[in-house]
Amino acid sequence: MATFEFKLPDLGEGVMEGELVKWHVKAGDVVKEDQVLAEVMTDKATVTVPSPKAGRVVQTHGKEGDIAKVHHPLVTLEIEGAAPVQAAGHGAPAPATQAAAPAQAASAAAPAQATKVLATPVTRRMAREHGLDLTTISGSGPQGRVTKADVVAALEGGGEPKNVVVAAPAQARPAAPSVATGRSDERVPLRGLRKKIAEKMVRSKFTMPHFAFVEEVDATELVALRARLNAQLAAVGDNTKINYLPFIIKATIAALKRFPHLNANFDEAAQELVVRGEYNIGMAVATPDGLTVAVVKDADRLTLAELARETSRLGVAARDRKLKMEELTGGTFTITSLGQTGGLFATPIINHPEVGIMGVHKLKKRPAVVKDQVVIRDMMNLSLSCDHRVIDGSVAAEFVYEVIKYLEKPDMLFLAMS
Repeated sequence: MATFEFKLPDLGEGVMEGELVKWHVKAGDVVKEDQVLAEVMTDKATVTVPSPKAGRVVQTHGKEGDIAKVHHPLVTLEIEGAAPVQAAGHGAPAPATQAAAPAQAASAAAPAQATKVLATPVTRRMAREHGLDLTTISGSGPQGRVTKADVVAALEGGGEPKNVVVAAPAQARPAAPSVATGRSDERVPLRGLRKKIAEKMVRSKFTMPHFAFVEEVDATELVALRARLNAQLAAVGDNTKINYLPFIIKATIAALKRFPHLNANFDEAAQELVVRGEYNIGMAVATPDGLTVAVVKDADRLTLAELARETSRLGVAARDRKLKMEELTGGTFTITSLGQTGGLFATPIINHPEVGIMGVHKLKKRPAVVKDQVVIRDMMNLSLSCDHRVIDGSVAAEFVYEVIKYLEKPDMLFLAMS
């Protein structure tokens, strides 16, 4: 028998670590080749890590909630044969997302392992090109990761990047006061998706100066059009049920085409707004683990019925933890809707590095003034949060009114789709 040390394989481009969400094996278990050993959550997705060989588990490295680093030991196996001790980090099969393989391996894992510095390959290349030693740069990213913005700061003289608001390095932050616990209290560790949400929300709020704009929509004609279209689909034997989200996505895309700077990502390091040529609309989905954003790729190319089917499919996949890596990344603008529990309005936090997010709130009948008469109409509110560094209040207001124009006169959507 020989001992085989399996190291955590690459998890995707630029991903150097992940949180151990769940172990599927324990010491003493006999495992087959390709049997799932553990679930690891990165900033982008939860991935399952399969065993590269059959054997018996001698030791698992780390407990649930710990941070596992790429190319560091994950599981020690006892296998058949007299082969010497091996390290499986580079030759092992890449882990799969729930039912999907992630991006290709990152190219610069060895330097990370040697220097204990967390940084993406792009950041490392940038530092090499300018002759900088990453070990001398304080990282502002999660767990002290050195970011492109940190390299820019070092190049500009060691201070923080100009015009960039970055969180202080974890090791430099003052210790938070501990919270006393009573006998009837329960402590719930921040783990898994909930922990990633917390990290991303803090990064968004401390990086982007948010502001919000809210307006109401008279959706009476939209309600009627949706009912007619669903009746027509049912009449031809199509079981597709169109909810309001496909209409809202189409109206949003029509507005984004008029205000393209909202269909964008902000590059912190370069201090540039990257205006996207595609319309990849994120949709926030509530799952048992917390809120996640699934991305409808090329949403402008889909019909209302196709959008209904795609948003339904993504919602089910998110709740079943089966989203693919490409279905979690590449978003250009996000819509968050809580349906009938959406309340009057809220101020959503922007899905970094996007520059805008629109909240859709409860649709209900309420009194409205139409031609000087008080009548009952189907009303709802929209709330838009924007990054004030690149989007002004007047642009946000005009954008929302453009969305409203298409929702209040939804027949115009068919003209916008042509």
